[in-house]
Amino acid sequence: MTDANGIRQISDQVYRTHVAPGDTYALVDFPDHANVGDSAIWLGEIAMLRAVTGRDPAYVSTWHDFDAEAFRRACPAGTLFLHGGGNLGDIWPHHQHFREQILADVRDRPVVQLPQSIHFRHPDNAARFATLAAAHPDFTLYVRDRPSVAFANSHLACSAHLAPDSAFALGPQTRMPADCDVLMLLRTDDERRDHVAMPSASAVVVDWLEDEPGLPAFHEAQARARVDRGLRLLSRGRVIVTDRLHGHILADLLGIPHVVLDNDYGKIAAYLAAWPGSERVPAIRATTMEEAERAAAQLA
Repeated sequence: MTDANGIRQISDQVYRTHVAPGDTYALVDFPDHANVGDSAIWLGEIAMLRAVTGRDPAYVSTWHDFDAEAFRRACPAGTLFLHGGGNLGDIWPHHQHFREQILADVRDRPVVQLPQSIHFRHPDNAARFATLAAAHPDFTLYVRDRPSVAFANSHLACSAHLAPDSAFALGPQTRMPADCDVLMLLRTDDERRDHVAMPSASAVVVDWLEDEPGLPAFHEAQARARVDRGLRLLSRGRVIVTDRLHGHILADLLGIPHVVLDNDYGKIAAYLAAWPGSERVPAIRATTMEEAERAAAQLA
């Protein structure tokens, strides 16, 4: 089992493959939305890139405000990194279309896709991405689980490697006092498993898809505010039940015992099979809500 320090060392090797001290670089597809998990990944990516290069990114954009001329002025040389996460596929089309735009338009320097999970529901969409990935002269793909590696090796003619989620680069986090026995962080979006029953009426059920008022304007400050919100939310529970991958990862970094359900296409189980997490923090896998509630009662 690889602990958090081991995962960080593996991530460090990944980043050092593409940048060195003093190098300029761009980091694009900033998560301009309230989902805490994507902001945790972004902060981990920035932490790793700063640790290696000693520099901030020369250029940052969201999926909807990328400006090729501004990018080249700010970053005339160096690697373009695409933000990692779980949106490589056709569930979240805005991010995938942006990724494909980058591969089509930015062909004069290396493009590195930071660790992603891959899931296409429609073969035609996978084929379009495969064509663009194969045509790029210097594209490297990192994925977070073995099914994604297998998909890349069988469908994509590009360099593909297994790597952990970058959110682990945040390191151990401070846990605040709990105010309930069991907090359930459950998806309310397109990746929710429809066949998973709702918990009992007494459960404290939340999601983390709404920003608080007064969100800062600066990218990194926004991500920090969102992650802080997520850490406060998770700290409420003495035990966590979650079907969000970063509910698991942040609970691990907070040291909170937790129970993990899956999303609709098996992303979380696939990730845990590759990166089981820390032995010091109890984490139990469950396949149904009934199993999850029994396991949470054992941990509480």
